[in-house]
Amino acid sequence: MNESAARDWGGAGNVLCVRLDGMGDVLMTGPALRALKESCPGRRITLLTSRGGARAARLLPEVDAVVAYAAPWMKGATEGAACDLALLDALRKMRPDGAVIFTVYSQSPLPAALFCYLADIPLRLARCRENPYHLLTHHVPETEPEAGVRHEVERQLDLVAAIGCRTADDRLRVALSEAQRAGARRRLREAGIDLERPWLAVHPGATAPSRRYSPGSYAAALARLVREEGLQVLLTGSAGEAPLLAEVERLAGTPLPRLAEDFDLGVLAAIVELAPALLTNNTGPAHLAAATGTPVVDLYALTNPQHAPWRVPSRVLSRDVPCRWCYRSVCPEGHHNCLALVSPDEVVEAVLGLLEETSARLDTG
Repeated sequence: MNESAARDWGGAGNVLCVRLDGMGDVLMTGPALRALKESCPGRRITLLTSRGGARAARLLPEVDAVVAYAAPWMKGATEGAACDLALLDALRKMRPDGAVIFTVYSQSPLPAALFCYLADIPLRLARCRENPYHLLTHHVPETEPEAGVRHEVERQLDLVAAIGCRTADDRLRVALSEAQRAGARRRLREAGIDLERPWLAVHPGATAPSRRYSPGSYAAALARLVREEGLQVLLTGSAGEAPLLAEVERLAGTPLPRLAEDFDLGVLAAIVELAPALLTNNTGPAHLAAATGTPVVDLYALTNPQHAPWRVPSRVLSRDVPCRWCYRSVCPEGHHNCLALVSPDEVVEAVLGLLEETSARLDTG
């Protein structure tokens, strides 16, 4: 695009951003939202997102309002046409000056673009593989994956840069309240975690089975960290993941404090913020770690190359396999070798190395 696009958007003080994916995707869109916000003093950002994404969106300092929506063109249950029409009416009353549609490259932006067109939003920006004709007023040609794949943060920053919006701060960030931090400290005390001693937060779940390291392998690594290295280990997960946490503890053969609840996401983020390090799969809490500056050991299933930890000390563990970058929620080969071949000893080594590295960094200022 050219300077005229920047001029078109320069006066857009009320912008609807559309990101209908999950928690991690919303967190990784944060720097692009910051660029939109900083490029127009007083600009208001409303984020239209999924129900899961809304939990993360409410933590983003750049977002002024959040609208949760189960879009019929996205994965998951929808509420029917009456809800779609009600949202269209609400967006018309909101009168945004422009809409920016954020997608991964395997998604088409056109359903969301049609929605914004029908809502009478005058400016509409997205990446698009097809010719969008009148559905988008500004679009960037989709070049991924044919011309290479960028990290998700870079992809979305490049989109808003096309209309002249940039930021000097491309880190992930969340805004946490003192109440959320106090809630985190209370839960840690109740779980028996001594914040004056070394400890590790561990989040062994993930929504997609293809991105889960096995409970047995987690257990073997954690047993060594507790018994041989004296680390305190805290398991975290949703209420629905309570059986998984219990299984990891049982297989480890040693007591592991567990917090299995449907957290206020800010409280979970504050727990991650307090942790010396987080061990997890490629899932939302890995991006919470990046947003709170917490070092992370990421057991990174090779389903998608775009979501590695962003601008935070990390160790990323996987095994290269011929079927990498499958983009599947369930391993199509059935062997999970991109994670299954990562040994518990490698996990222990990564955790200890990261803790040593980051402790040295803190000690030297």
